Amino acid sequence: MKIYNFFQKFNKVKYVILLFLFIITIFPLLVHAEDKALQTLQKIGSEQGPYKTIAPGDNDLAGIVGIGIQAFLGLLGVIFLVLMLYAGYNWMIARGEEEKVTKAKDTLMRAIIGLLIVVGAYAISYFVINSLIFSGKIIK
Repeated sequence: MKIYNFFQKFNKVKYVILLFLFIITIFPLLVHAEDKALQTLQKIGSEQGPYKTIAPGDNDLAGIVGIGIQAFLGLLGVIFLVLMLYAGYNWMIARGEEEKVTKAKDTLMRAIIGLLIVVGAYAISYFVINSLIFSGKIIK
């Protein structure tokens, strides 16, 4: 009987929590809180973003190299995501076997370190090239 009463109370609490979550979710729509965010997204979408597109007459070497670097970094991002999913899956199916958990943790660490190295190298090269270009050493 005590267990049944507990579940009845839990059922009431569950409905109160669901009602609270619904109110929190719907409240921004009621006060039109999304307008500023929507306007900002539309503004960003109307401008050209950080990705350069090659126009038919704009096939200079710098544009092609830039597109190649962006494609390479995008591919590395996909590889990183796949490695993270693979390591997470291996960790989940390890079932407490220490050897498999250690292997999954090593895969996670290596994927993160690899991503940090690639992003760090890109950031350093971007900084150096921009410093040289804007200081007038390369292009005057």
